[in-house]
Amino acid sequence: MGAFLDKPKTEKHTTHGGGNGLRYALSSMQGWRVEMEDAHTAVVGIPRGLKTWSFFAVYDGHAGSRVATFCSEHLLEHIITNEHFECKAGTEPSSEAVEKGIQAGFLQIDEHMRTISDIKNGLDRSGSTAVAVMLSPKHLYFINCGDSRAVLYRNGSVHFCTEDHKPCNPAEKERIQNGGSVMIQRVNGSLAVSRALGDFDYKCVDGKGPTEQLVSPEPEVRAIERSDGDEFVVLACDGIWDVMSNEELGQFVHSRLLLTDDLEKICNQVLDTCLYKGSRDNMSIVLVCFPNAPKVTVEAVAREEELDKFLETKVEEVLEKHTGEVAPDLASVIRAVSVENIPNLPPGGGLASKRVLIEAVYNRLNPHREDDDGSQASGAESEANNGKSRRRKLVETLRTLRSNHRGNYRRLLEASLASYRGEKQQGGDPGPSPTV
Repeated sequence: MGAFLDKPKTEKHTTHGGGNGLRYALSSMQGWRVEMEDAHTAVVGIPRGLKTWSFFAVYDGHAGSRVATFCSEHLLEHIITNEHFECKAGTEPSSEAVEKGIQAGFLQIDEHMRTISDIKNGLDRSGSTAVAVMLSPKHLYFINCGDSRAVLYRNGSVHFCTEDHKPCNPAEKERIQNGGSVMIQRVNGSLAVSRALGDFDYKCVDGKGPTEQLVSPEPEVRAIERSDGDEFVVLACDGIWDVMSNEELGQFVHSRLLLTDDLEKICNQVLDTCLYKGSRDNMSIVLVCFPNAPKVTVEAVAREEELDKFLETKVEEVLEKHTGEVAPDLASVIRAVSVENIPNLPPGGGLASKRVLIEAVYNRLNPHREDDDGSQASGAESEANNGKSRRRKLVETLRTLRSNHRGNYRRLLEASLASYRGEKQQGGDPGPSPTV
């Protein structure tokens, strides 16, 4: 859902913290979407006597951010205050009580949101996925409602991941069809998830309970005993998982932890890598590290420095081949570098994870460039670039005219050429008239 921008918004919201033997960081980026609809929660030391517990969550909103934001502020409260979660003073709730409390909390907050005025009056039709992990001293409780995902990495590999709730999943498909809806990869051909908070337009089937509606707010909860081999947990929205598999993301994060203990930096690198791998969605990630997480090594740092020097040299070589000419654009430089046999690229990230470095080197060596965002270089190079740009634009226009307006092609051709000659006289000679 949602429209796209002409260029991505790459500014990031980040934070980090620690406690209870954990370190965490999170980062989010609007990317190509017109609006930022993601939200998150990070709590170390849960209120109501659960100071040794922690809670982290990512919410991927759609059709607006209202539901995602509300859940980020109030879902944990609904979980820990319902009767199922309550426990005697000085004791912790049992695993069964935690699971029931989580499920009840989701249903309660979903019902409560129906009473919010703009939602009740139909002015807000937003919804949100929710993926979370609640950590007690003995267990990890993975919580999922929708197609965001949580993954636990233990002893160097994927140990557990939540299952995406898609309309094409057999159990989800059966519930949707029993509710009287059609399923063509999406609920009623519109919604791409089969479970979500909010989305009340899909929760109005008479005679059906909240978990029997076309879209269910019921989460799946999985309790896993903690292990000394636990390294880290990743929570992320589908903007991440659309372009990286569980294994790829785990390998990439593992490789970055060998280089730095700055978890915010690692989260930012994940977002940049996914952007350059082609993600077009909002992106949010929470990284939670345990004591057994990989530590920085001298050998890994040396390999990364060697890789960076290799890439810098290759960018220099590509630009040197065009000395005295108009320098190639950044995309051309990246294509030229990509055909090289590059040693020690980050596992899971590949060359996309080095796009920021390549761009920085390119900008340093080619300051009078025509930027990707359309800003122009100056002086004689700018005039040459302007001329080439006008010729390219005219050629594309003429080809379109010839394909779509054959009957009026000559008249439109003459008008386009007249416009081109006018630009030529005003802006200097852009070169010979183009042919098509």
